[in-house]
Amino acid sequence: MEGTAPDPHDLPLQPGERLDDLLTHNLKIIQSSEVFSFSLDAVLLARFATLPPRGRILDLCTGNGVIPMLLTTRTEATIDAIEIQPRLADMAARSVRLNELSDKINIIEGDLREWKPESETLYDAVTVNPPYLPVRSGDHKENHHQAMARHEIGCKLEDVIAACARSVKIGGRVAMVHRPSRLVDIIDLMRRYRIEPKRIRFVHPRKDAEANMILIEGTRDGKAEVRLLPPVIVYGDDGEYTPELLAVFYGQAAELPDFKRQNGRAPVAQNKRDEVSESDE
Repeated sequence: MEGTAPDPHDLPLQPGERLDDLLTHNLKIIQSSEVFSFSLDAVLLARFATLPPRGRILDLCTGNGVIPMLLTTRTEATIDAIEIQPRLADMAARSVRLNELSDKINIIEGDLREWKPESETLYDAVTVNPPYLPVRSGDHKENHHQAMARHEIGCKLEDVIAACARSVKIGGRVAMVHRPSRLVDIIDLMRRYRIEPKRIRFVHPRKDAEANMILIEGTRDGKAEVRLLPPVIVYGDDGEYTPELLAVFYGQAAELPDFKRQNGRAPVAQNKRDEVSESDE
């Protein structure tokens, strides 16, 4: 019958796969420790990115599809999601069908280095959680799937930003999560490809620890002005997730709170971001 949830037996798990709960909106996701399992960086990016209420979104390096599935809890936009690894793309597609999101999410098996949408179908927003580590770094002994997810084997940082730039509309947003050590490279490449950095937020495991993640968002052909938002602290003094993180994980907060500018005074969190006029961009 139309509208009936898919029978899990019609979407069989492959050897080594499991079905996990995304802890929000009754969403489930197919994962495998042999291939790829999402982590905090994907959740934070999905809650950080500025999204249109409708329109079109592109998620690059989608992996098992966790980011587009989380984005559907925040927007009515349709989402294309690109993944180069066939097995991960298949897992993502099955998760989309399981959650009855096929009318919102389209999983595409493809190489972002070759991806080029038509000019009339450019995206309102692009999100990307790319591989962080240069191929030369470390002695990566993971299997091929894990190595590609972590190391720049299938694409380099410049490939990622170039793909974002040719996919997003003028005035559209590009949001990325990465390592703080690559911040200078990210800003340099964004500007080189006409994406002006607008919002930056560091993620710290504890309030007294060095940042180990960065969330950054830019606007295509935007004016030069960047905001450094208050840090995200993952663990409190008690070793447990902070209230902000728990709210994000359990869907109580659809997005990480933004902050109003207060002319030097303490920032005030707001549930809905101020509208940004074209003159501000």
